[in-house]
Amino acid sequence: MSAIPSYTELTREVSRNLTPLRTHNADVMEGFGALSKAALAPGALDEKTKELIAMAIGVANRCDACLGFHAKALVRLGATPEEFREMLGVAVYMGGGPSLMYAANAMAAYEEFSKAP
Repeated sequence: MSAIPSYTELTREVSRNLTPLRTHNADVMEGFGALSKAALAPGALDEKTKELIAMAIGVANRCDACLGFHAKALVRLGATPEEFREMLGVAVYMGGGPSLMYAANAMAAYEEFSKAP
């Protein structure tokens, strides 16, 4: 079972908690948004591949909110369960035992967003 009761609720809560930063640190948030848009723009790698990389890094760095946001994006982009599990194997390889624990949580996030309407 995931340590997070709901990745849907976690991503909503993090988004809400970022509201003051969007207001009081608008330049930083706009810059981060532009960085995100540029980094994920299709190029030699498509957006789904880039999101798989981002999820692997989120697992290796043990970022709960990252798991939710990237799982949601990967479901939207049509990542298959096979692609997702294969990416998790690479994340565990790069992050060791702690990443294995987060890989289980990442799988829970992916499954949660896969079942969402």
